[in-house]
Amino acid sequence: MSGSPLRRTLERALVVLICAGLLAPILVVIIASFSGDGYLKFPPETFSLRWYERFLGDQRWRTAILNSVVVAAMTCVLATFLGFIAAYAMMRAGFRGKQVLAALLLTPLIVPHVVTAIAIYYISAPLGLIGFRPWVAIAHTVVALPVVLVILQSAMQTVDPNFERAAMVFGCTRFGVFRRVVLPLALPGVVSAALFAFLTSFDEVVIALFLSGIRGETLPVRIWNSLHLEVEPTIAAVSTLLIAVTVVALLIDYLVRRDRAATSGR
Repeated sequence: MSGSPLRRTLERALVVLICAGLLAPILVVIIASFSGDGYLKFPPETFSLRWYERFLGDQRWRTAILNSVVVAAMTCVLATFLGFIAAYAMMRAGFRGKQVLAALLLTPLIVPHVVTAIAIYYISAPLGLIGFRPWVAIAHTVVALPVVLVILQSAMQTVDPNFERAAMVFGCTRFGVFRRVVLPLALPGVVSAALFAFLTSFDEVVIALFLSGIRGETLPVRIWNSLHLEVEPTIAAVSTLLIAVTVVALLIDYLVRRDRAATSGR
């Protein structure tokens, strides 16, 4: 018993050290992005917003941001729609080969992205689809769909089938049950899946390297190409933007889940 407080203290210290190790690189990048020096160094000798001004004032960076947002938005909608339909079918339907189908849908989690990218590239190049943003979004959907499916399958487990049966008993159509019962109850999971689909596409670099081309260059690809030329604090500013987008998405997910939990507890 006497060793219990010491053990808890050591466990807390270990958790703090692990968290610090995970957060330290992020803090280094954020601090370096405000450097006033002419090259990337840490700690910076002076502080300035010059690299944010250069980042936002460069047409190539702005175009890359726009491409990333457009592709990620299309991926978010497509992956969430397909994932929701698939998750609902997996949880409610009883058909042969369901487990095989589920395994196939989750395969992109196992297959290296570079293999997927090469395969899609050999399909895209002869058809002239390189740089076509909707096609890049479809390719990103391939890797985002398994993440969405896992989240929505978990969300669908919280939806009681008896609610659906009760709605149908009172005359609600199958589509009405889907829209008025299933979707509202699974809404927190749908929001989480949509946000993670957006982030998966927004941060994807391997597939985008093969498919974006010049006209559809996304932000991660633009970062990759810039690193080949020079390492300047602009890269840190762009990386800080990516961190901010991730934090905002996770914050939205947390707020949606908290509000739904508060509503359910009333």
